[in-house]
Amino acid sequence: MRYAIKKGVIVGIGVLLQILLTLAVYLLLGEYLWFIELMYSILRVLLILALIKYSNNYSYTLPWIIILLLFPLIGTLMFIVLGNNIKKSKLFKELNKSENNSKKYRVQDQVLKEEFINNSKIRYITDYALYPASKNNDVTYYPLGEDAYKDMLLELRRAEKFIFMEYFIIANGTMWNGILDILKEKASNGVDVRVIYDDMGCISTLKDDYPKYLSSLGIKCIAFNKLDPIRGLIMNHRDHRKIMVIDGKVGFSGGINISDEYININSPYGHWKDNGIRLKGDAVWNLTIMFLTMWNTYKSEDKDFTKYRYDFKDKKETNSYVIPYGDTPLDDTGTGEDIYLNIINQAEHYVYIMTPYLIIDTDMINALTLAAKRGVDVRLVIPGIPDKKVVYTLSESYIEPLVKGGVKIYKYTPGFVHAKVFVSDDKVATVGTINLDYRSLYLHYECGVYLENHKVIEDIKSDLDNTISKSHNVTKKEATPKFLKNLWQAILRLFAPLM
Repeated sequence: MRYAIKKGVIVGIGVLLQILLTLAVYLLLGEYLWFIELMYSILRVLLILALIKYSNNYSYTLPWIIILLLFPLIGTLMFIVLGNNIKKSKLFKELNKSENNSKKYRVQDQVLKEEFINNSKIRYITDYALYPASKNNDVTYYPLGEDAYKDMLLELRRAEKFIFMEYFIIANGTMWNGILDILKEKASNGVDVRVIYDDMGCISTLKDDYPKYLSSLGIKCIAFNKLDPIRGLIMNHRDHRKIMVIDGKVGFSGGINISDEYININSPYGHWKDNGIRLKGDAVWNLTIMFLTMWNTYKSEDKDFTKYRYDFKDKKETNSYVIPYGDTPLDDTGTGEDIYLNIINQAEHYVYIMTPYLIIDTDMINALTLAAKRGVDVRLVIPGIPDKKVVYTLSESYIEPLVKGGVKIYKYTPGFVHAKVFVSDDKVATVGTINLDYRSLYLHYECGVYLENHKVIEDIKSDLDNTISKSHNVTKKEATPKFLKNLWQAILRLFAPLM
């Protein structure tokens, strides 16, 4: 915790100094107050007009407009620093270059493309998001983090050439120590070991100099978007991905970070319901590209990604498709949300969802309720025990319109749901890192694995059925808040884009 306090104080001082400097200029030029207010008014109007004209999602931009109108000075400063900083950041310009460079490796096999030429959900991911589909894959779904962890250790011990890890949170404890022991051994034996973690995600778990410590062990390490007083406000955009790639043969993803609560050791919020997914086959290549794209933003050392691609010579005859995909805040529209909406809009019988947070826009609300109204069995599982009470209260504000629209909401009674899963009609599923909230859908780097007609979908559906059986179905009466809570939720919605 002291690391979090230290980083927070440093960034807070930097932010405060920037605000005080602006206010000082404002006060010292008191005789020109009318002119300053006029300039702020013009700037505020221009910002609002730009938001209206260029917004891809009014549910996200409307709170910003209200903040600008209610708090002219602070609102304008907040938007300039938080709302559009990604376009001015050197880091994100480099990320954009690296992302564009990686597209040459994300090429769809044209013979395979002819097989799904009329499949709109797959065509969206391959043609627009530019993540290729493949068929030659074994997939294992883990309904709990501790199940995935056992196989992670097993596969890490088999590594011969390289290990790539990219996680939002890494925390000292049983889980990380078990992995780190293997990483140290592999690095000493010449295996190329690389680790990316998010600096904000690890603000309370790792020291500032942790990359140097790992380097002393022979492990290459990058802290993504490192916090500092000047760039600190760019912390709105984080690396929320969970990726592990071993020798290009095996890839892991899902909801679990590298911290003990994810494997139900010392979980502070009851039973921690999470999941993981393991890929063995051609689909691992997509995860490898995502990792290398992020890595080479910081360290441009891999001129040719293909040397990390494993050739799976034994091809399987199957009609199943597997597509690991990424989502970035650099997209004009959100790939993750679009994939979710496509699943909901094309569902015929059912769509079941697990998400830890429920902070959604009108497009998502309308899609879910419309599906329910046309007879689709729509079910959402959310935590029964919250990890963040304010965010949970905000999430609850979206339950009322959904329940009244025919969507069934379940609260996981034993504890906290951290899994991010969609499954529909026994045919389609996606497992990954993308929450149903503004941060995951619009602000963060995320990833998921889209599955179609794969036998593992049976396991995913079974997990949802089992989780729902342990959950409480929220009634319309429970979904309708009292006056004061309703008012508090309305206020919180103003700040939804920041949560």
